[in-house]
Amino acid sequence: MRALYAGTVSPKISGLLDEAMTAYADTTRAEALLKQAQREAPEALPVYFSLYKFYFYKGRLADAEASARLALATAARQGGFSGDFRELSADTVDWSRHDGPQHFYLFSLKALAFIRLRRGDKPGCDRILEKLAELDHGDSVGASVIGSIAAAI
Repeated sequence: MRALYAGTVSPKISGLLDEAMTAYADTTRAEALLKQAQREAPEALPVYFSLYKFYFYKGRLADAEASARLALATAARQGGFSGDFRELSADTVDWSRHDGPQHFYLFSLKALAFIRLRRGDKPGCDRILEKLAELDHGDSVGASVIGSIAAAI
């Protein structure tokens, strides 16, 4: 079973994700496989990771952002906290745990910051990075890398 950032997926879903990666050059086929995985495992966080990475690398930033936002909502639902990062604080959950949906949430929030930056929304990126600094004191998801890129712009 494929384990990626939060939880595992079944062999069937892992197979769909692997097949999508193999079919990456065929955008239509790869996207169809990823969407099939999402339909069959709508709570599987690794599927959302695969979706937003796929769209980002294809230059489809609006789709990448929509997928990242779905990832955030799903992780928040699983973790029992608000999906709106503006409502979160260091005390909301144990953000230092790396084995639960809260870590995937932080990772996906970092991805959203980068997507916002690539879409030309530096203020939006900065707001997300500020929240990440508040929640992820040890920079476990590497948001400082995005911060360095944003600072250079």
